[in-house]
Amino acid sequence: MARAPRRNRSAPSPSRSPGQIRLIGGQWRGRKLPVGEVTGLRPTTDRVRETLFNWLMQDTRGARVLDCFAGSGALALEALSRWAEHATLLELDAGAARQLSRNLATLKADNATVVPGDSLAWLARPADAPFDIVFVDPPFRQELLAPCCQRLTDNGYLKPGSWIYVETEVELALPALPTGWQLHREKIAGQVAYRLYQFQPNESIE
Repeated sequence: MARAPRRNRSAPSPSRSPGQIRLIGGQWRGRKLPVGEVTGLRPTTDRVRETLFNWLMQDTRGARVLDCFAGSGALALEALSRWAEHATLLELDAGAARQLSRNLATLKADNATVVPGDSLAWLARPADAPFDIVFVDPPFRQELLAPCCQRLTDNGYLKPGSWIYVETEVELALPALPTGWQLHREKIAGQVAYRLYQFQPNESIE
């Protein structure tokens, strides 16, 4: 989930009333879940999620999913609602990670793992197994996109045919992506640009 940069990454989040996300499809359609207040947290909107999961309609059921910057968990939880097999959610903010665990418990979803801590550090190690769908929605303006994408590719988190969803601020000039990332779809919604790639390691980027 994209968020604005924080001046001090270890500073506690301000105490404010939590927001909510609403799941829009699948077994938990219509369920509303609380989102702890984290500075700059901006869950992927219903409109964008609906478009994304229409793109992934034939590929979500049974998929192994990785959410690299989980935030509110809207993307991973939507995938689980649509019968993904398992989701791994990486989240730096300790309070947000605890809320993710509470929401998974509320849904009685035992097929997900929340990993608190720095996403890039976690992705620096070799993958135990590749994922079918990867969500990359990093905090805005922190230059995390390029190293995240490179580590996904270099360390075995992708396999031929894996889908990678990338959400960024609309004004961001995309960095050069790793070889084999083929653009499948792209759209703009307000201040957000979102793109779906497929990993085809034997082909070059167009």
